[in-house]
Amino acid sequence: MNVVRALVFAAVLAAFVADRGADAGNVTYDGRSLIIDGKRELLFSGSIHYPRSPPEMWPKLLQKAKQGGLNVIQTYVFWNIHEPVQGQYNFEGRYDLVKFVKLIQKLGMYATLRIGPFIEAEWNHGGFPYWLREIPGIAFRTDNQPFKHYMKKFVKMIVQKMKDEKLFASQGGPIILSQIENEYNNVALVYKEAGTRYVQWAGNMAVNLDTGVPWVMCKQKDAPGPVINACNGRNCGDTFSGPNHPTKPILWTENWTAQYRVFGDPPSQRSAEDLAFSVARFFSKNGTLTNYYMYYGGTNFGRTGSSFVMTRYYDEAPLDEYGLKKEPKWGHLRDLHHALKLCRKGLLWGSYSVEELGHGYEARVYEKPNENVCVAFLSNHNARIDGSVNFRGVNYYLPRHSISILPDCKTVVYNTQRVNAQHNSRTFVVAKETQKNNAWLMYQDHIPEFHETSITAEEPLELFNMTKDTTDYLWYSTSFDLEDDDLPMRHDIRPVLQVSNLGHVMHAFVNGIYIGTGHGTNIDKSFVFQKPMDLQAGTNNISLLGLTVGLPDSGAYMELRTAGVHTVAIQGLNTGTLDLSANRWGHQVGLVGEKLGIYNEEGSSHVQWTEATSATPVTWYKRYFDAPNGDDPIALDMSSMGKGLAWVNGECIGRYWVSYLNPLGKPSQSMYHVPRAFLKSSNNLLVIFEEHGGKPEDIVITSVKRDNICSFVSEFNPAHIKSWARQNSQIKAVGGEDVKPKATLKCPDDKVINKIVFASYGNPMGVCGSFRAGTCDAPQAKDIAEKLCLGKKSCELPVSHDAYGADIECPGTTSTLAVQAKCSRKKKQ
Repeated sequence: MNVVRALVFAAVLAAFVADRGADAGNVTYDGRSLIIDGKRELLFSGSIHYPRSPPEMWPKLLQKAKQGGLNVIQTYVFWNIHEPVQGQYNFEGRYDLVKFVKLIQKLGMYATLRIGPFIEAEWNHGGFPYWLREIPGIAFRTDNQPFKHYMKKFVKMIVQKMKDEKLFASQGGPIILSQIENEYNNVALVYKEAGTRYVQWAGNMAVNLDTGVPWVMCKQKDAPGPVINACNGRNCGDTFSGPNHPTKPILWTENWTAQYRVFGDPPSQRSAEDLAFSVARFFSKNGTLTNYYMYYGGTNFGRTGSSFVMTRYYDEAPLDEYGLKKEPKWGHLRDLHHALKLCRKGLLWGSYSVEELGHGYEARVYEKPNENVCVAFLSNHNARIDGSVNFRGVNYYLPRHSISILPDCKTVVYNTQRVNAQHNSRTFVVAKETQKNNAWLMYQDHIPEFHETSITAEEPLELFNMTKDTTDYLWYSTSFDLEDDDLPMRHDIRPVLQVSNLGHVMHAFVNGIYIGTGHGTNIDKSFVFQKPMDLQAGTNNISLLGLTVGLPDSGAYMELRTAGVHTVAIQGLNTGTLDLSANRWGHQVGLVGEKLGIYNEEGSSHVQWTEATSATPVTWYKRYFDAPNGDDPIALDMSSMGKGLAWVNGECIGRYWVSYLNPLGKPSQSMYHVPRAFLKSSNNLLVIFEEHGGKPEDIVITSVKRDNICSFVSEFNPAHIKSWARQNSQIKAVGGEDVKPKATLKCPDDKVINKIVFASYGNPMGVCGSFRAGTCDAPQAKDIAEKLCLGKKSCELPVSHDAYGADIECPGTTSTLAVQAKCSRKKKQ
C-alpha cells in the first residue's frame, strides 16, 4: 500500500469508527475483543465442515466440541455443492447449511460463517463450481466484472438465506462473524493493482449487505474499512503483525491442529503440547479468539477433495476422522480453555505489561490493581532447556517450550507441557459379521478403441474441459498400422510407449492389454510415462485412461489450469520414433459403469456380473455385507487394492489410492471411513471401481475403537484444572480439596474398564499402547490400579511415590505414573 492510499484508508476507517463505533447490531468490537450483546468474550472456536460428515453425525460432533470448551463453530460455505449447475441450488442432506447452523444455536454456541466464496479448504476447485470457468471473459479473484457479478450473486444469496432464518446474531441467531474472500495475500502480488481494487470491492460489497455482524478477511493486510484482518498459521502469537487499525481486535481464524495430507505424504503430527503452547502464547499477547483448523476434519466424500488431497481430512485433529476424541489433544485443549476462562476478567479488561525474566524467559501480565485482578503467563521459549524463574518473589519451574498460566499471578493451574488429560490409541478390529459370504462379483468396464469413440480431434484434448468435473476419467484412443519391417528384429528389443502428461494420473492399454500406470505428484502434477509394450504387424490400438485426482484449490489463474495427455510417441521401432500426437484421437468421457450408475442397487442390474478374479484393471467389484454389531464407527481396510473409488449403498465414500506409497514405503491412507448413517442392518451393497488391479477378496471391514485409554502424569504436574475455581476474583481450590496431580481414566460411551494392561510408577517410557517399565518401577502400581479402576466407567489414581511405595531416591526417577487400561461394554447379566 503506497503512502497516499494508506492515508486515505486511515481516514475512511477513522470516519467509519467515529460514525458507528464499529457497531454491527448486537456484535461490536474494539481493539481488545469482539463484544457480543454488550459483553466482551473470550472465544474458543473450532472448524467443523458440514459436507465432510453426514447430518446424523453433526449433533455428537458439536456436543464433543462444546465439551472440549469451545463456544464457537466455524465453517466454510461451499459454493460448488450448493450451485453445482448454474441457477440450480442444493441445500439437502449433508449440504443443509441452515440445519447445521441451527444445531450450533441449539447447543448455545456461536458460529462463524466463512462465505468466501473462494475457500481453498483442500476442497475441489477451492469451492468454485466448474461452470464458473466457462463464463465468457472470466478471471477469478481479480477486478473482473463477470467474476464479481457471480461472486456477489452467490454471497448475497447466502446472506439472504441466513437472514430469512434469523441466524445472524443481530437477529438473535448464532452467527457472530462472516468472512469474505480467503487468504488473498497469497496471490495479491500476481494481480497487482487489479487485485487491490478487487479486495476493496469485496470488503465494501460484503459490508453493504448489512448482516449486522462484523466481516473478517484472513491473511489480508489491507482489509478495507471495518473489515477485520485476521491471522492463519501455526503460531499467530508470534507471526501475526496485527490488525491494520488499532480499533480492530486480534483474531486467529486458523490454528492448524496438524497438516492436511495429500496422497504420497508421510504421516503428519502436531503434538498437544505444541498446540497448547501456541494458543496460550496468543492469548498472552492480547488475542481473544482462536479457531482450530480443523477441530474435526472428517471425510472428503465422493470427488470433493482437491488435487491429490486424501479422502481422510485432518485425522490428527482433536476429533479424528471418525468423530472419536483424539487424546490427549482433545483433553489437553479442554483444560487449556478452562484455565484461560479463569483468566477472563484480566485478559479482557486488565492493563497489559511484559517482564523479562532472563534468556528465553518472560512474564506477560494483565492487571486491574483496584479490583485485585492479576493474570500472569510465565513463558520458557527455550526449545531444549528446562529452567526456573523468580516472579514476584516466588520461584516457578518451567519445562522447555512451555507456558504456565497463573490466573491470580500466584497459582499455576496449567502448564502447556504438563499433560493431565488421558491418552488413547486407535484400533481397527475386524468385524466378524461382515466376513460371512465374502463373495465378490465383477464387471470389467469397456476399454474403448478409436473407432468406438464419438469425440475425435487431431490431437489429444484437454482433460478438464472435456470432463467438466462430472467424472475423474477421460479415455484417449488412437490406432495406427505397422508393417513387419517396422517392428524390432531382435527379441531383446521392445517398443516403448512414451507419453508426456499434464496430470494427474494415466493408465495405459495397448491392444487391450494393461501395460502400466504413471502419475504426477501434488507438487509437480505433470509426468512422463515410459513403458515397453508388444506391438503387432497390422492395426494396433492405444487406449489411455487419463484422470484427475480433484481440481486445483489455490493459486492464481485457477481458471486457466489444464490436465491430461499432451504428446504421445513410440520409440524403438526400426523406422525410428513414431510421433502419434497428431494421429487423430478419439475421446470418451467417463466410464460405462458410471453412466449406468452400477454403484447403486438399481444401476447394478444394468450389467452382467460374473465371478470375480483378482488383478483385473478397470473393473467394478461388488459384494453384500451385514452391518457390524454395536455403534462403533466403521472403516474399510483397502490395503489389498490399487486405486479407485468406493461406494456403500450408493454413497461414494471417496477416492482410495493405496498403490501410491509415501517415502516410508507405505500408503498414505489405507483405512476408509464408512459412516454408520450409510448402512442398513443387513444386505449392504459395497461397490469398488478398481483402476489397475487389486484383490477385493482381501478387503476387510472393521470397527474403529479408542478403547485403549492411558494416563501419563508426573508428581510435578499441576493439579487438574477442575481443582480450581474463581471466587471473588480469587483462585480457590474447589471444595477445599487437596490440590495435587491425579491420573484420571474414563472410558468412552457406555463402556467400563475391564482390564489394566500396564501400570508403572517411577520412570516409565513409551506412549499409549506401547508403555514399558523403567529402572525405578514400583511393582505395586498395577495392583493399586486394578483395585481402584476395574469395572468402573472412570477412576482417579494418586500420583505420588508414597501411594505406590516407590523409591524417591532411585536414580533417573521422573516420579511419573503410566497406566494403560482396556475398555469394553459391560456384559449383560
